[in-house]
Amino acid sequence: MEQIGRLESEMNFLKNEHFAISAICDSVQPSLDQSSHKDSEDSEQNPVTNSSDKGQNKDIHLSKSDEVDSTIPKENFPNSFPRREREGMPSSSPSSKNTVHFDKPNRKLSPAFHQALLSFCRMSADSRLGSEVSRIADSEKSVMLMLGRCLPHIVPNVLLAKREELIPLILCTACLHPEPKERDQLLHILFNLIKRPDDEQRQMILTGCVAFARHVGPTRVEAELLPQCWEQINHKYPERRLLVAESCGALAPYLPKEIRSSLVLSMLQQMLMEDKADLVREAVIKSLGIIMGYIDDPDKYQQGFELLLSALGDPSERVVSATHQVFLPAYAAWTTELGNLQSHLIPTLLNKIEKLLREGEHGLDEHKLHMYLSALQSLIPSLFALVLQNAPFSSKAKLHGEVPQIEVTRFPRPMSPLQDVSTIIGSREQLAVLLQLYDHQLEHEGTTGWESLLWVVNQLLPQLIEIVGRINVTSTACVHEFSRFFWRLCRTFGKIFTNTKVKPQFQEILRLSEENIDSSAGNGVLTKATVPIYATGVLTCYIQEEDRKLLVGFLEDVMTLLSLSHAPLDSLKASFVELGANPAYHELLLTVLWYGVVHTSALVRCTAARMFELLVKGVNETLVAQRVVPALITLSSDPEISVRIATIPAFGTIMETVIQRELLERVKMQLASFLEDPQYQDQYSLHTEIIKTFGRVGPNAEPRFRDEFVIPHLHKLALVNNLQIVDSKRLDIATHLFEAYSALSCCFISEDLMVNHFLPGLRCLRIDMEHLSPEHEVILTSMIKECEQKVENKTVQEPQGSMSIAASLVSEDTKTKFLNKMGQLTTSGAMLANVFQRKK
Repeated sequence: MEQIGRLESEMNFLKNEHFAISAICDSVQPSLDQSSHKDSEDSEQNPVTNSSDKGQNKDIHLSKSDEVDSTIPKENFPNSFPRREREGMPSSSPSSKNTVHFDKPNRKLSPAFHQALLSFCRMSADSRLGSEVSRIADSEKSVMLMLGRCLPHIVPNVLLAKREELIPLILCTACLHPEPKERDQLLHILFNLIKRPDDEQRQMILTGCVAFARHVGPTRVEAELLPQCWEQINHKYPERRLLVAESCGALAPYLPKEIRSSLVLSMLQQMLMEDKADLVREAVIKSLGIIMGYIDDPDKYQQGFELLLSALGDPSERVVSATHQVFLPAYAAWTTELGNLQSHLIPTLLNKIEKLLREGEHGLDEHKLHMYLSALQSLIPSLFALVLQNAPFSSKAKLHGEVPQIEVTRFPRPMSPLQDVSTIIGSREQLAVLLQLYDHQLEHEGTTGWESLLWVVNQLLPQLIEIVGRINVTSTACVHEFSRFFWRLCRTFGKIFTNTKVKPQFQEILRLSEENIDSSAGNGVLTKATVPIYATGVLTCYIQEEDRKLLVGFLEDVMTLLSLSHAPLDSLKASFVELGANPAYHELLLTVLWYGVVHTSALVRCTAARMFELLVKGVNETLVAQRVVPALITLSSDPEISVRIATIPAFGTIMETVIQRELLERVKMQLASFLEDPQYQDQYSLHTEIIKTFGRVGPNAEPRFRDEFVIPHLHKLALVNNLQIVDSKRLDIATHLFEAYSALSCCFISEDLMVNHFLPGLRCLRIDMEHLSPEHEVILTSMIKECEQKVENKTVQEPQGSMSIAASLVSEDTKTKFLNKMGQLTTSGAMLANVFQRKK
């Protein structure tokens, strides 16, 4: 209707007697107006950036991309200046046509002639675009209306890669347009501007959204921007859902507070539970962290805790990492403000760990244990900050004079800035003052009246130490997790705290003294995970000479007590595995083992021999040659046969891992003496240990050692076992031989070796199994047939040396089917090429 009315008025106007002059004016005016706009632009800055620069409206913060193209008339934002100043400003374009006068030609041409003459000017006023072009905006409002009408038509015709250039125009128009429906359409265009926006494009859109929010205030953000987010929450493209997730965090500071803790929290919760894309859930977690920094409704605390547990249990490592870096520290800060850190959050996580251990006697859920324990570990900086801020000296911690320095290594490296104690406290200077007072208080004045620290000492530590005593010592992952936790706790709370509060509680439980050897209470705890976690989590926190001596002494005592009381060595092994992963402790561990090598008790020497096996794989060859092999050679000539036997696994591991020829020869000679010396010919335990070691290291050992030493000696042992008259021993050796042969069958074995040693050994073994274990005998018969067939087909198969036994044992049926299939195919190049393409 508006357009029809406009056209009618124009038709009436054309009937006027001044038609010719008016037509000339209309045709000339655009260029004049453009030049006047151009002049005004050259003389003044963009009103948006100008107002921001002068500080007249600090809320406007559009990015550099807000500078629109110089051919577009600029507009003053209605909200950019105070009303009084705005009213006094001249308009940037001619305010009305009445003020413009054109010279009339001194001619006598008839109006009809003028009209006919001007009809040769090709102008288009009968289309949408022609209509827009023919009436130029002459006020701020009409500019907004024109942009609102034109932008929806411009956007689809701009290249996708350049569409972010339109963001300033869309935002300015959406900010200032008087019509809510048009504003909604423009914001819809903004969120749908790019089909799959990349990181940079999303950042640009987010920058625009924040600028819009700062300009229009919380009510319009809620009414206009949030619905756009809600619309795209289930969009098919993850990039668009990612934009929504990121928007929720970016807009958090500009929303009404009740909306943050209701609608936005619900949107993020829905996306965390339902979105299948890891990247989207990661962005959701970061936005949740930001929301946690603004939320102030205590009723939402429990919902936050449930979201935290969901995030920690997410299958994606990215999401879990973001939880530790952003969400957990932000939630912990709120928890601390509410007074719930020591009363709810940490105790709840500890109770969940205890429940897991109670339920997991027949199989612990290690993933959940890691989840809860890693959360506790991430809370250590927040806990320490709470202890400092609630200390008796906190009111005295004023910054004056020279600020003490904090050692670079004073705290463990934080996972994110939010886990940095200085960030939580407020500044590094404030933290330095608090730390100085903290150390002085612990050393001289004690903990009286210091409730937050007394909770750590009297409730947290005893509960943790009790939990540690209940985890499975053979679970390397659990031992490692708890070790890292205690290490971070001790490093964060400092050396004085570790020496005066942590170590005494462990030492009270462990009670290391030889009078406890026969006491079941003293022994029991030495076989538990308490030993490796204390050794690797507490005693390794500080590495000065007295600390290292304490660690060496502790490990020596544990080795002695476990050996003398015939207890399992799992706790000592766990300590060696955890410490051995760090080359800095290799020398220290070798010192402990040498103590065992020269010990007066054969039981302790035996333990030392067994522990060398754990150390060999991680230690460099120089240390193996200089420290390990000499110690093992010493033990291999020990008066006690049990000590000599205990060295065999370590010798085997050297054969598996070392490449130095000289070292390998020394080990080979020692093993040969065990096998060939007459004094060992009836040593059933020694033979069992050697066969087990051959089965374990044979497949990975140097091929020459395997061919010249392992396989021939297994053949001899199998022959000897045929003559064993004690059935239980004969079956035991046969079972170990069966496992060794099964392991070696996957290696390449030459034809000579197969005929002379491998097959004869298997046949000897079958004789044992016929009498003692028929189910093994069936498998052995099958293995022997396959080996014999391989030898028979040797000349038909591929050249010797190119195939392992395992590879050669592919059934003939499979080969035949494959060749038949190939035969059915046509021989065209395209067809053959397609045979080997992966199915889509």
